[in-house]
Formats: sequence, C-alpha cells, structure tokens
Amino acid sequence: MVRPDRLWRNARLATMTGDGLGVVEGGAVAATDGRIVYAGPADDAPTDAAEVKDCDGRWITPGLVDCHTHLVYAGNRATEFEQRLEGASYEEIARAGGGIVATMQAVRAADEAALIAESLPRLDALIAEGATTIEIKSGYGLSLDAELKLLRAAKALGGRRPVRIATTFLGAHAVPPGIDADAYIDAVCGTMIPAIADAGLADAVDAFCERVGFTPAQTERVFKAAAAHGLPVKLHAEQLSNSHGAALAACYGALSADHLEHLDAAGIAAMAKTGTAAVLLPGAFYFMRDTQVPPIRGLREAGVGIALATDCNPGTSPLTSLLLAMNMGATLFRLTVAECLAGVTREAAKALGLGGEIGTLEAGKSCDLAIWDIETPAELVYRIGFNPLHQRIWRGQ
Repeated sequence: MVRPDRLWRNARLATMTGDGLGVVEGGAVAATDGRIVYAGPADDAPTDAAEVKDCDGRWITPGLVDCHTHLVYAGNRATEFEQRLEGASYEEIARAGGGIVATMQAVRAADEAALIAESLPRLDALIAEGATTIEIKSGYGLSLDAELKLLRAAKALGGRRPVRIATTFLGAHAVPPGIDADAYIDAVCGTMIPAIADAGLADAVDAFCERVGFTPAQTERVFKAAAAHGLPVKLHAEQLSNSHGAALAACYGALSADHLEHLDAAGIAAMAKTGTAAVLLPGAFYFMRDTQVPPIRGLREAGVGIALATDCNPGTSPLTSLLLAMNMGATLFRLTVAECLAGVTREAAKALGLGGEIGTLEAGKSCDLAIWDIETPAELVYRIGFNPLHQRIWRGQ
C-alpha cells in the first residue's frame, strides 16, 4: 500500500457497507490523493501516514448525500404557505398562477450572480451538517435561456464551496404560461435537451409526471429525448396521485423515482426489477400536511433501495437539513435508524448513479467523511434542531 496522506484513527465507523450500518468499533480510515485506501479495524490500518488525526472515539460516517434538491432559485413563496394555512390546496395555488410559475418569474428576472448569491446560504446550511454531495435540479426557468442560467449557477456553486454538485435538467417541471403543454414538451425535447447535453450542464434529466404537471405520454417523450443524448433519467412520481409514472421510469432504467406517496404494487415491482431507487421526501410530506404515506413495507419487501432527501425548494419543502429529513423519515414514515442513515449515504449515492464513487467507507471511493460528536448513530436521527458535526472532510481535506 502507498503511504497514506492522512489517517483518522481511534474512531468508530459506520461504513454503510452491506445492508446495515457496517459498524467497526476501534476503526480507522486512511486516504491518499483524496481517495480512501483503507477503512476498517485499526489493528490492520497502515501506520506510516504522513498525517495522523486522533478522533477521540468519535463516529465517522460517509459524507452525507442530498440526492433531490431544487436549491437554486430566486425569491420565496411564504405567501403561498400562508394561503395553504388558510385552506388553499397546492393545485388551487398552481392554477391561480402561483406555485412553480411564480418562482419562474423570479428566476427569469434574476441574473446568474443573483441566483448564486441567493443559493449559497442554502448550500452552506447543508454543508454545515456534513453534506459532501448535493444534487441540484433546474426547472424554475421553463425556457432554454433561463434553464441554462439555472444549471450554470448550480455548477458555479461547486466552484465556490468544497462540495460535489450533481445537476439535473428538469425542464418538464410545469407548463409556462401562454403555451400548450405538448408544444412545450416539443421545445424541451427538441431544443432544450440537445442544447443542455451539448453544453455538458446536466448529469440527468427529470420530469414531473402528475395531474398538475405532465402526462405519462409527455413524460415518455422526455425520457426518449434524454436517452437519445446519453442522459439518465429520474422522475417526480406518484406524489399527488397514481399516474403510474414510477413504472414508466423503471422501464427507462431510471436512477430514481421520487416522492411516491401513491405508488402501487405494480410500480414497486417495476422499480425492484430494474434497480430504480425510491427517493422519499418527508419535508414535502410534512410541509404540505399530506396523509398518504409512501408504501414503506412494500418497498422493503421488494428490496427497493430507499433514499431520503430534503427536496429543498421554495414552495413545498423549504428544508436545508438532512438531519431533520432523517428525523422526519423516522417519525413520519417509520423508517429505522439504519434506513435513515443509508438513505442519506449509500442509497442516496445510488440514486444519483454515484454508488461506485461515494456513499460508503470503502477503499477506492472518494474520501468524503462526516465526523460526529455522538455516542451512537441513532443520535443523528433522534435529535431535532441540533448539529453534532465535529468535522467534515471532502476529498481527503
């Protein structure tokens, strides 16, 4: 073994390998050139590292992964929150010109610098809790120029902070005013996806398959266009109703289907067959006061990987805490501690197609670590409004 650059010793590890936490008491992690070269019992660890860090018995987990956000946007929708408190539904607000369209107007009015400035505090909040990889979707521009602007801003955030940014093109998020839905999908498929693919600005393509979004037929057109340009797909599916979007996404080998409150048995079976991850978003469930819980038991029994994410967005989940997302996943969806932690590490990495790069403590993977002042991993799920992060390591630094 090459002499490691750094060694973290006297630690307890939650490697997140296998099906559970992959606990190693008395563990160590060694890294060279930003990659893990050893993670396991301290007795077998290299002893000649250039720099040694004593963790004083603290826990080390993989750096956290937020695999579903809409983090880059302008303005806020606090007024809509107030309207919902007074009884208005998400669909009523959307049809009255609010919702995604309201944020679209704010985004179109903002320049790239303003978008970056508004988004940095949200990014910093996630980083402060140990996040090392964050997915950011577009979808609030709904025109080629505005979607390109959003994706450029998202990419730029990765240059402003030590964090991995995965970008997703979500042009099929809503129908902009004054255009027919099919005509808009023509533009998404024929103009936007080719231009964004050529610019290398997106790692995946997403869509909102829902009554207030796009039909399965329109969604399938988006999937076909993405495939033609070599981009994997994801899908907002079964949030407000069962449109059978998850099964459609699975047919196209989607990385993930997200939300899933109204997912049925056929959708679960399709996802299990193709390895499509289930990304659960308890922040939106909580914020919208939903009562239809995703079919957790069915997903478990089928062996579908379950990820958790903040769904950080201005309208339905203004959440910038993966720790709180884990607590919500446990309290609202009855996920176990192991499921919650896997949901923001191993399974979240898989939902981004990055399972070979991040999400577990294993030799060969990026040395993205979160070091915690806790006595047991359950504290990361149990506490509310408390951040026990001791240190965050990204690419070995």
